[in-house]
Amino acid sequence: MSSAENIVVIGGGQAGAQAIQSLRLFGYEGHITLVGDETALPYQRPPLSKAYMKGEMAEDRLYFKPAAWYEDNKVETLLSQRVEKIDRSAREVRLEHGGHLPYDALIIATGSRPRALPVEGMDLKNVFDLRGLADVEHIQPKMIPGQKLVIIGAGYIGLEAAAVARQLGLEVTVLEMADRVLARVTSPVISEFYQDLHKEHGVDIRLGARLEKLKGEGGTVSHAVLAGGEEIEADMVLAGIGIVPNVELAADAGLAVKDGIIVDEDARTTDPRIFAAGDCTVRPLAHYARTGRLESVHNAIEQGKLAAAAIMDKPRPNIDCPWFWSDQYDIKLQIAGLSQGHDAVVVRGDKAAKKFAAFYLKNGRLIAVDAVNSPPEFIASKKLIMTGAVIAPDRLSDTSTSMKEIAAAAA
Repeated sequence: MSSAENIVVIGGGQAGAQAIQSLRLFGYEGHITLVGDETALPYQRPPLSKAYMKGEMAEDRLYFKPAAWYEDNKVETLLSQRVEKIDRSAREVRLEHGGHLPYDALIIATGSRPRALPVEGMDLKNVFDLRGLADVEHIQPKMIPGQKLVIIGAGYIGLEAAAVARQLGLEVTVLEMADRVLARVTSPVISEFYQDLHKEHGVDIRLGARLEKLKGEGGTVSHAVLAGGEEIEADMVLAGIGIVPNVELAADAGLAVKDGIIVDEDARTTDPRIFAAGDCTVRPLAHYARTGRLESVHNAIEQGKLAAAAIMDKPRPNIDCPWFWSDQYDIKLQIAGLSQGHDAVVVRGDKAAKKFAAFYLKNGRLIAVDAVNSPPEFIASKKLIMTGAVIAPDRLSDTSTSMKEIAAAAA
């Protein structure tokens, strides 16, 4: 398909930006059009709940490339534009305002959106999601010392926002329906560590707490009401209860969709001319013999490269081990692999010193690690996971043997 004259990319996130950069790096000289529904050029999202919200990162550092790069590389950027339909028979993308864009190859990088709070009062003022630059621009001016912030959901986004809010002097309450924080993504070992960490910093974490509704005064939120009737004062509410992949365009076009747009190893959909990348996809998980949806920078970058390589008939780029990270207070959590389905957890290091790692094994094979302020464990584990290494639990937990030695012995 390297003869494609027109390539259209729908979505201005990490995956779309990477696909465009890779196409030019691979020597594509045809016309590229980027259609994004935000006013901004493609930018990083992870700092939104961390350094950017805290005011430690300037907006211009969020952008992958400046406007001049798109001009110099002859990429047409259509911002604040929504795609209404993908017409596969005509091979064109129809825009909401009535325009249409022909394509020889199409990349869908529509990402995801926050799951809406299913309660009364979610439309009150000062009730926010945290997904895009515009969200932070609304939230930041209200991050004032002494203000009462209620966060719904104790996933990574919720806990990262809680950490920033406490560091800025707000009073923070986190409401979580499960019996522990980060329940969907990690083990009780890590959950307990983060619960203790946030309590140390003065966060009021409520587990097993079901939000009944939000109450307001004069159209502005004033209280979060729990199922038992308790009312918690709130000057601001932040919802962080997960995301929903944006698959509607693909589904309406007749592409295979199931909790994400289904793609193959090359990020190709069931239409050979259409590719998809990022949060919106369900892809083969090379090291786990199954498919799944990954919400991560790593996935967006990797699939952007895969789509560009396939379009240009280039060799498939290497498939990396999935990786993620989270910054909370002075703690960096680095995650390699996917821990779902593990049958053993091995802890290495000192939890009290806030420097340790939890290794996840399945049938003796290392499948994931959560490394807290422990870069060597993270780096070594990525390689060990990709080689399917089987390592004795007592060897993993023995800190007298370095991770470099463990990795070398397993090679």
